[in-house]
Amino acid sequence: MARSPRVIVIGGGIGGLTAAQALTQKGCEVHVYESAPELKEIGAGVALGPNAMKVLRSLGLEDPIRAVGWEREQMLSRHWRTGRIVRQSTTARADTIARYGAAGCSIHRADMLDALANALPSSVDVHLGMRGVSAATEGDRAIATFADGSEVEGDVVIGADGIHSKVREALFGPDAPRFTGKVCYRSVIPVDTPELEDLRDGGGSFGPHGTIVIYGVRRGELVNVVCHHDDEEYKHESWITECPKEEVLQVYRRWSDRISRLLSASEIWYKWALYDRDPIPQWTIGRVTVLGDAAHPMLPYLGQGACQALEDGVVLANALERMPDDLPGALQLYERVRRPRASRVVLYARERGVDNHLVSPIAAWKRDTLIALRKRFTSDVGGRGDAWIPSYDASAPDVLAVA
Repeated sequence: MARSPRVIVIGGGIGGLTAAQALTQKGCEVHVYESAPELKEIGAGVALGPNAMKVLRSLGLEDPIRAVGWEREQMLSRHWRTGRIVRQSTTARADTIARYGAAGCSIHRADMLDALANALPSSVDVHLGMRGVSAATEGDRAIATFADGSEVEGDVVIGADGIHSKVREALFGPDAPRFTGKVCYRSVIPVDTPELEDLRDGGGSFGPHGTIVIYGVRRGELVNVVCHHDDEEYKHESWITECPKEEVLQVYRRWSDRISRLLSASEIWYKWALYDRDPIPQWTIGRVTVLGDAAHPMLPYLGQGACQALEDGVVLANALERMPDDLPGALQLYERVRRPRASRVVLYARERGVDNHLVSPIAAWKRDTLIALRKRFTSDVGGRGDAWIPSYDASAPDVLAVA
């Protein structure tokens, strides 16, 4: 009997743990190395589209994720200043399943990480406090190096170490991010008033120089709020930098009273600058590859960052199962399947960011009119021309045949 491939996964976030689950189910020996002292996520929401839920279903993880998530029944878009409803989209579960094969949900990042970690088989070794700094191929082995100077060997190394990936840098050199002139403010607000309950079904507002996105998480007990805003001055790319509530209220002082009351309901706000990166032309060298944000960091305007990482994990595992005697070839197969789609999502998210931040009232009216026309006269229920994203099933048996 052939020996099970030994796979080293650098990064214990959503992408790394999903890949570990998928790889284990395909018979791989998996070791996860995470830089943090515990498997823990910061407080923020994650939108999981139908494409992500199909991946989770294939791994037997859909039910535990839904149990701690939130499924909205409609999405409301309001005028930024008056609060008037300008668009209303129903997201009836049966209709979404019929159209895309699954219904999406939204979830707190910490809850999702807990669910993924709890579902890992005992055979998966998780090593904490191990910061990966490099990876390379040496003969028929892959070597991962850590900040403490230690090394581990495997048949394959997977860099799932995030947007500032050291594995990606070791393979291809430093990246060249471009500041977009946009920032995000975010908070997670407990639902303790009837008005906040009305906001859990999501949606938000398009406004001059920005967008506000709102949706429920943790069974609807919390509301996740992400406020996008044009800001040429702030250039710090970090998810965990706090900012004063007064700054957020000042930025959105001209928005509707409804928005002001929502923003005032939280005392803790975080702020980070948005940087854009071109799709990289290669993910794999030898026995080392990357996935998730390490492979395709993207702007947040489509809510697809975590979804694409989940797709990566299941395709990678299927490729290794397909070609157990040629693991470098299996990684190349994984890249051939995933890189074109993920790159397309990266570029589409870039376009959506421009579209969402229109300043001209005429341009914004044209955008909103086109959305309404698409919804009324085509099968595009969202009106944004992105149905190709949720309709995809990365776990389908014929996905590898595309390559």
